Amino acid sequence: MKRCGHWLTSPWRRTAVAALAGALPVLAFPAPALWWWAYVALVPWILLARSAPTGRRAAYDGWGGGFGFMLAMHHWLLPDLHVFTLVLAALLGGLWAPWAWLVRRFLAEAEAPTRRRVLAALLVLPSAWLAVELVRSWQGLGGPWGVLGASQWQVGPALRLASVGGVWLLSFLVVAVNVAAAVLVALPASRAPAVAGLVATAATASAAWAWAPRPDADGETRVAVVQPGVIDGPDLRFDREEELTRRLVGQDVDLVVWGESSVGYDLAERPDLARRIAELVRATGADILVNVDARRSDRPGIYKSSILVGAGGPTGDRYDKMKLVPFGEYIPARSLLGWATSVGRAAGEDRRRGTEQVLMDAGHGVRFGPMVCFETAFPDMSRHLVEDGADLLVGQSSTSSFQRSWAPAQHASLGALRAAETGRPFVHATLTGDSAVYDASGRRLGSWLGPDASTAAVYDVPLADGVTPYVRYGDWAVHGALLVLVAFGLTEGGRAVRLRRTAPAPLGPPARTVRESPARPGR
Repeated sequence: MKRCGHWLTSPWRRTAVAALAGALPVLAFPAPALWWWAYVALVPWILLARSAPTGRRAAYDGWGGGFGFMLAMHHWLLPDLHVFTLVLAALLGGLWAPWAWLVRRFLAEAEAPTRRRVLAALLVLPSAWLAVELVRSWQGLGGPWGVLGASQWQVGPALRLASVGGVWLLSFLVVAVNVAAAVLVALPASRAPAVAGLVATAATASAAWAWAPRPDADGETRVAVVQPGVIDGPDLRFDREEELTRRLVGQDVDLVVWGESSVGYDLAERPDLARRIAELVRATGADILVNVDARRSDRPGIYKSSILVGAGGPTGDRYDKMKLVPFGEYIPARSLLGWATSVGRAAGEDRRRGTEQVLMDAGHGVRFGPMVCFETAFPDMSRHLVEDGADLLVGQSSTSSFQRSWAPAQHASLGALRAAETGRPFVHATLTGDSAVYDASGRRLGSWLGPDASTAAVYDVPLADGVTPYVRYGDWAVHGALLVLVAFGLTEGGRAVRLRRTAPAPLGPPARTVRESPARPGR
């Protein structure tokens, strides 16, 4: 152990180890999807930060680990953004510096943490992690892709917890388990509070499993997903989508969903395409939700828009994408960061944003809320749609630029979380895979359509009624975490003031300066 500690005295070696430790949690996400790994994946990072000789060095460990996590989580961006991916990972990695500083503050190796401090760590450190996830979830910083709790998308009890506190509650509990595991490994004398933390986590999960309200069955709808596969060019893609949709004739579907950018022209400029889609509606008996990625004819700029087409053409229901992908669909501060277009496939022209979410009618009284691309990563968007009355959530996506990477599976898994959080079924339709459908509890319906599939698949989707605690109370887990951090800050501030007031006064007069001279006798 001493030899290992000596080896880590090199700042460069220590930073490299921190980056490797920070990358470990990514194995819990798809494609590896080792969900159980999330509960111990942070332990090496925590042990490294607590061994830091100073708080400043711990902050560097946090930065290095954050860099490793963000780079590993988004490694599939390298072919598109190249070196700029490293720049983004380095900038966002700094968000974890305060978290690692707090790890050392509570669990420093050089001190002997008391049981009270360990108990506080089980509350403050997960709260600080949530604060990091909250900041990086801002759309301008890339959005909430890779939120730690999202690694639990295939675990039934975890999905039940998501219906109570969203993905944020899952993140909090996963970090708390990691902190407890690190204490069990490194602080044998403090095993009692660590075990108490694990018991509390298990009790919380059990209570949610037993008492959280389950979605009430409320009928069924039949939805078809059209996935054309990798096809170059909007005209050939449209032809393939048309061919696949015709296969749905006679299958009694209620709604047909095409993926993101499934139509490459504004339908007002191409009435021939609108007529062809309307003919498909009449043939199948189901409205078709397409996604247009084109310059609009009625206003300036390029929009990505979900458009519902009925038997007579576009129905007028239109949703313009609100949250754009940084660098992929627009460049933040283009005057400063526009050089990203010279090192990778960043957006040459900024897409325009929509202003509000929209509900559409799929027929038979079923209302659905569309989202486009990585908007499905934002829990608040699906929650607001359900608050407005959505019976079904629909995500249209295209990850064709990232085929054979982990991105399609990561994206498809998010639908399980959004379904469980809101108690509404979720349809994730893509151009090239992975497409997936989930029921109102987050359970997968049927099989995924992988990147090799070019087909139209039909799903019988059970509808649900009722309001989950997450929809009713929102991001209360995040608000609670912020209150914990505020309380911690006030406690530390009060402690500093008390120490200053109780500090002993100097025992004698201050020392003379060189300019002073002793008084002469008799004067």
